[in-house]
Amino acid sequence: MEADGSTAYWAPGSQILWRYRENAGAQFHIARPVTVVRDSSEVLAVWLAPGTECVKPVLADGTPVHLEPLESRYTKPRTVQRDRWFGTGVLKLARPGEPWSVWLFWEPGWQFKNWYVNLEEPLTRWGGGVDSEDHFLDISVHPDRSWRWRDEDEFAQAQQDGLMDARLAEQVRSAGRSAVEMIRSWGPPFTDGWQHWRPDPAWAVPSLPEDWDRTPAHLST
Repeated sequence: MEADGSTAYWAPGSQILWRYRENAGAQFHIARPVTVVRDSSEVLAVWLAPGTECVKPVLADGTPVHLEPLESRYTKPRTVQRDRWFGTGVLKLARPGEPWSVWLFWEPGWQFKNWYVNLEEPLTRWGGGVDSEDHFLDISVHPDRSWRWRDEDEFAQAQQDGLMDARLAEQVRSAGRSAVEMIRSWGPPFTDGWQHWRPDPAWAVPSLPEDWDRTPAHLST
């Protein structure tokens, strides 16, 4: 496993955390244990297995975030809770320094469904995994190469509620335009054949550590 600040890579089969900080805050509100598929100077690929115990944000009264009306979704008090990743697993791909990651989804029976471009802060690596901050706006990409924006309403509401200032919002829009150009040119990762990848059946489902929200050593001083 990589030590803080080193340039080493995780070996295939290593178990790490993929985390997101809360928007306009310092605490982590999403933590997903994943298994490393490939880690190199070109890409970090990880597998989020079905049934993995994760941490997700909920409203303080336990209401799932997506059930709260958009107008109050980002202003009501929140907490976090442990839950399981249900349904099929997700393969996540991230290139160093890129302001998005690309996720692959399948239907049951390994019928490929779509790619999902998740606009986010470039991943920060530490000894136990990678950290980021989600930027609300996303793009879904389908096998026929068609695509569409996702969550534009959440992106607008987050700005209105002060979770994202005008400068960051423009950076996210610019990243989105770059991602669209990547899609239109149909280069990596869409041409890399990841939709045909399958997890090693010998891999155990990673467990969620008790200190899932720990501060990386290089940030704790």
